[in-house]
Amino acid sequence: MFTTLRNAWKIADLRKKILFTLLIVLLYRIGNVVPVPFVNVKTMSDVFDARLSGTIFGLFDMMSGSAFSQATIFALSIQPYINASIIIQLLTIAIPALERLSKEGGEEGKKKINKITQLTTVALGLLMGFAYYVMLANYNNDASFSGLLMTETGVLPAIVIILSFTAGATLVMWLGDQITQYGIGNGISMILFANIIARIPAGIIKPLIDMLWAQWYWVLALIVAMLAIIVFIVFVSQAERRIPVQYAKRVVGRKVYGGQNTHLPIKVNMSGVLPIIFAQSIASLPATICAFIGINQYSGNWWYDNVFSSTSAIYVVIYLLLIIGFSYFYATIQYNPVEVANNLKKNGGFIPGFRPGRPTSDFIHKVINKITLFGAIYLGIVAVLPMLLGAITGETRFSFGGTSVIIVVSVALETVAAIEAQMMMRNYSGFLEK
Repeated sequence: MFTTLRNAWKIADLRKKILFTLLIVLLYRIGNVVPVPFVNVKTMSDVFDARLSGTIFGLFDMMSGSAFSQATIFALSIQPYINASIIIQLLTIAIPALERLSKEGGEEGKKKINKITQLTTVALGLLMGFAYYVMLANYNNDASFSGLLMTETGVLPAIVIILSFTAGATLVMWLGDQITQYGIGNGISMILFANIIARIPAGIIKPLIDMLWAQWYWVLALIVAMLAIIVFIVFVSQAERRIPVQYAKRVVGRKVYGGQNTHLPIKVNMSGVLPIIFAQSIASLPATICAFIGINQYSGNWWYDNVFSSTSAIYVVIYLLLIIGFSYFYATIQYNPVEVANNLKKNGGFIPGFRPGRPTSDFIHKVINKITLFGAIYLGIVAVLPMLLGAITGETRFSFGGTSVIIVVSVALETVAAIEAQMMMRNYSGFLEK
């Protein structure tokens, strides 16, 4: 990876793209510490640590680089854009007009889908900004905290707070688009990568330093476990099941087409980190409701301690089952065996040992089910292992969980692949040159 970056730096065009990407990330990190007007940042941090860190807002805080818990203008970060993208993706399958626009519209169709996604992002940003303001209002007069969450109340402060959050989410989306067009890699992924990396000092290094003298053996075990998880993620991210495909020879005029052997690649983890994100969101929903009505880990509630808490055994089991369920859901959405079998049949391709049509689609469906199960187990292990290590060591301050590791490793691999593709394109002399 470092060799690729060093070689890319020597190419002037790629060097400009890398510098532009770093500049956008720097501007984003500066905006990540600008507080929203009328909000007491210190009190908000105290409220988050005491009431909200174990809820779905903990996931939002991780994906925003701690901006959510500090009520900055980028508190919503890329969450509205991610939600909008998922919603439009699901609607594309459910609504025939959007499906035709996506498949048959070409480049113009993609632009229209992107415009719809952007408008949906603004609408969701407005909705989530309003929800954030409602949360601030609910905890504003909580006597258990030293100060008020909002320095001023009323209609005008409410409008300013909501519009600040909405504008921040829209600006984050625009910054991501700039990286995608003029920088290196996918802009939204790069912003998410920067957010998670920014949490490493407080999420990993500081807890390890605090544990070093008293529990040095657990520190060594945690470091080894994290390295093993990273190696495991890299291995599975690159793994794929290759189904052999043969194309029959076709004679068109005086030319013979086809006859070659190839393969149909199916990635082991085709849904990425989305099953973990959705599973965590749903599993944390009861704790989120408890946070709104005033029940937390200090209330002595049996349901919270034994079911809703992220350290309970029941929560872990539910979390695993949700990950497996969402893995199959996204595999079904992304891969249609019948469509793949029909495309192979139209192009004269077939899988050795299986007749074209229904037998081919049944075989592909069977393979996808097996691969999805392995991918779901892999996601479950990566997501739950940090929780188990925290329960064994008694150290619950580690905010760098399995979701964070998968995102960081995946984005790093995708960025390096994008740089290598750019270098290959610039170094290829072409068939017209000698």
